[in-house]
Amino acid sequence: MKKLFIAVVAIAALCACGNGEKKYLDYRGLSMGMPFKTFCDSLAARGFAIDSAKTDSNFARVSMYHPNLNYRLMLAQRNDTLVALQENYTISTNDSTRKMWQQMHDAFEEQLDAWPNMLKDGKDHRIAKFEDKGGFITLTLENTYKPTLSVLYQSK
Repeated sequence: MKKLFIAVVAIAALCACGNGEKKYLDYRGLSMGMPFKTFCDSLAARGFAIDSAKTDSNFARVSMYHPNLNYRLMLAQRNDTLVALQENYTISTNDSTRKMWQQMHDAFEEQLDAWPNMLKDGKDHRIAKFEDKGGFITLTLENTYKPTLSVLYQSK
């Protein structure tokens, strides 16, 4: 009787831990499933600061920067849930953005073990969209008058 009870409890535990939980994207080791304020506080603990000049008054969109990094973060929230995060890189030359885009593309392929959907694949304009269990990661290169490179993390 004891063995039967333990078996039933084990099966119930396996079912409870199964596919019912929602998966979230990870952003550099932080789960995007955290409450928005907690996520911002975690970034602040890593040295990021809120740029109040580029942040909404109701904190629907928050801009953050780190003095030692060459990118800024734009975070969007809805109902205290992080729905999107974008890294915008500040780079001066087209060649450096092409090289960095390729390095990030290869790193995401390896990390996610997935091929991206190439929405655009030119020399100076490339968009690669990766799908993960918890959302999408879009890597965008636009070498125009001012070269831009961005990475967008979106929750499903």
